[in-house]
Amino acid sequence: MGGRKPISTFESLHVRDFRWLWVGALSSFMAMNMQMIARGWLILKLTQDSPLALSLVMMAFALPMMIMSPLGGSLADRFPRKYIVIFSQVGNGLMTLVLATLDLTGLVRFWHLMAIGVVNGSLFAFNMPSRQSLISDLVPPKMLMNAVSLNNSAMNLSRVVGPAVAGFLIIYLDTAGVFYLIAFFYMGSALSTVLVRTKGERVRKTGTTMIEEIKEGFSYAAGDKTLSGLIVMLFVPALFGFPCVALLPAWAKEALHVQSDGLGLLVMVFGIGALTGSLMLASMSNMTKRGRYLLVLGLGWGLGIGLMAMPVTYVTAVPILLVVGLANAQFMSLNMTLIQTYVASEMRGRVMSISMMTFGAMPLGVIPFGALAEKIGTPTALGLSGAMLMAFTLIFAWINPHFRKIA
Repeated sequence: MGGRKPISTFESLHVRDFRWLWVGALSSFMAMNMQMIARGWLILKLTQDSPLALSLVMMAFALPMMIMSPLGGSLADRFPRKYIVIFSQVGNGLMTLVLATLDLTGLVRFWHLMAIGVVNGSLFAFNMPSRQSLISDLVPPKMLMNAVSLNNSAMNLSRVVGPAVAGFLIIYLDTAGVFYLIAFFYMGSALSTVLVRTKGERVRKTGTTMIEEIKEGFSYAAGDKTLSGLIVMLFVPALFGFPCVALLPAWAKEALHVQSDGLGLLVMVFGIGALTGSLMLASMSNMTKRGRYLLVLGLGWGLGIGLMAMPVTYVTAVPILLVVGLANAQFMSLNMTLIQTYVASEMRGRVMSISMMTFGAMPLGVIPFGALAEKIGTPTALGLSGAMLMAFTLIFAWINPHFRKIA
């Protein structure tokens, strides 16, 4: 370990096919982050600024993700992952075109956002297990943490640029015009993935049914102490960390009284923290005691969210969102790296799909905190979620001493 040549921050981008996958991820995440602002602003316009409505649309996106992810993982282990990614991106592009047209013609209703959220969430469940598994197919093992972190840096770079661009463009193009641009980015992601060469990625022949394969994936993950711990540590922030993302538009309006451009800038600040965190992790090729560091990141994430309950100005909101973004990005990148490190290659798609199911658990946290925000205020509700994230991270660390020893 000590004599190994360190990996530079952007080492994995020297691999031609990973580079195209990264470009596709950047375009896809750009669409997602612009969509978060445009959709959130449209929801507030249709529902008289209801934080609960934001949570309900998040639920419509997340629950199908939980239900469909095992199927997406089984498909990722059976069929060429590249084409599953392309299919999902084209589907997202078409659904966004439908939403843009409904918005432009004035026909859009709240239930349209719920229905399109269900389709988007289902497509995401097919996309992410295959996209994450493709990373391991394209780079050597020594570059895995670097590649996973850079893949997440694409998401975080889009958090910096996408929300700010969307926030400003809403003023000039309205939400409908921004949705048309988002559809263009989804199609660009599909085109970039077409250019990825997967070196004869095989279709795996199997005598078992997909239901049996899904059960096999769950049994495999549950039987491995390290993998099961890593998956549990994704559920904790899904319940108590991600409500801050869903409720950020309501928090920004309630605590800072911002308009769409101000909201875009705040989400950009969050993205700068996340981008910084993912690039820092990409440089840490020789990190040890990664399980312990993951727990520290969970505590830092909770602390940052807890600070959102304080009275804030635009100036004080900036460092808070930087901390939340940095801890969020490093936590997710490191957890995904460890899962891909410890899982067997033939089980990778299914285990990655189980980890993706944690995103589907978000409504279990977002809906209660969204309802609570309408009663006690969004800042107070977020402060409570941050405190619970810290508490459950400490409880997990106490009852799972093995986790602290993960290398």
